[in-house]
Amino acid sequence: MTTPLRGNRDFRLLWLSGLFAVLGGQMSALALPLLVLKETGSAVQAGAIGTVSVGTVLITMLPGGVMADRVERRRLMQVCDVGSLIVVTALTVAVWSGHVPMPLVLLCAAAGAVIGSVYGPAVFGLMRAVVPADQMGTATARLQARTQTARLVGPLIGGALFGIHPALPFAAEALGLFLSTVCVALVRTRSRARAKAGAVFSRRELLAGLTFLWGLPYLRTVLLVFGLGMNFAFGALTFTALTAFSDGGTSGVGGGFVLTCVSAGALSGALLAPRISPARHSRVLIVATCWTCVAAAGVMAWISRPLVAGIMCALTMCLSTVASIGFLSKLLVVTPEEKVGRVQSAAGFLSSMVQPFGPLTGGALLTAFGARWAFALTGCVLAVSALVVTFARSARAEPDPPREAGPADVPEPVTGPARAAGDGSVPATGPDHAPAVAKRAAPGD
Repeated sequence: MTTPLRGNRDFRLLWLSGLFAVLGGQMSALALPLLVLKETGSAVQAGAIGTVSVGTVLITMLPGGVMADRVERRRLMQVCDVGSLIVVTALTVAVWSGHVPMPLVLLCAAAGAVIGSVYGPAVFGLMRAVVPADQMGTATARLQARTQTARLVGPLIGGALFGIHPALPFAAEALGLFLSTVCVALVRTRSRARAKAGAVFSRRELLAGLTFLWGLPYLRTVLLVFGLGMNFAFGALTFTALTAFSDGGTSGVGGGFVLTCVSAGALSGALLAPRISPARHSRVLIVATCWTCVAAAGVMAWISRPLVAGIMCALTMCLSTVASIGFLSKLLVVTPEEKVGRVQSAAGFLSSMVQPFGPLTGGALLTAFGARWAFALTGCVLAVSALVVTFARSARAEPDPPREAGPADVPEPVTGPARAAGDGSVPATGPDHAPAVAKRAAPGD
């Protein structure tokens, strides 16, 4: 009989570890650009934080997946936790002393991105050993609900702490990372490091995840259309709404309401997902999400009201979150255990590489054609994506789980403290707004 998730000790520890890390990361995600702006007075330098983080993540994401498949995953997570704690503690001390050199800030942003690129695939690989396949959808939904809640409250707490003293948000993150480190140390499940032939970062190893995804038509189509195309178009749509309903920057009420609805929709989807078994209906949910995005763009082009835009964005994000949970649960189940790290990194890479260009495109369309035509043209791109996932033959052929490996194939993960020697952020698929990538990714991000 399968143990319920509430009775799964190691899953609870991974859930708590991610909660402490994500909450702390969201506090400092707001505080870091504010700190740079306060110290330098330059919006360009403040924006450089995000540029460094995004660039570093894209460069290190595939190598991070290779590391997660080569090294015992729990031990790798512990190394990442300690590395994050050292980096954030150094920044906290610098801020507290009143001397924050810009190179240190950029180094912290880059180091956090590198650590996140390694930690995310490692925790998802360990999740395969901690959670049974039939509970993966519920587990992923709970991780998403935790992450979305932290994203809602973290910036508010971080902003309040920054107002008291600029060092406090970073001190709070350091405390969260320490608690996360303790939780990971208490996890009993281990995965065995697999000896591979060839160089660690050979071309074959780096591209193994992409090769696996490309070899399965369903995964290839969904990631290219739902993960890549929809992320790009929905990023343009939300940025257009943010700008158009903020009255050219004179008022943030309308745009802020839209973004709040986006976050609320994502949280609602994460809470709803366990009730409808999204992994069993992932294709229906993906198709519904795509056509809802098309409808949202059309409604916003026709009715220029923040309330209407907020409702449509919330509905879209709710469906997208449920569909993403279903797809990601299926992805984890159908991926061979020894490739989970590289496949997870490859999926995240494909879904993330276009996110910086969505807002840029939305701003260009808004400047060139005005809000109504910007919404309409974005809707056309969304409609093309919706047609592909609806009618493409490859989008209907969902893959089966791999054959379970026996003792002669690969060693099974084992649990218990006796296995000491040789020893959770969900890649975004579908519409999403870019996560704070400067911080270490937790399971479910």
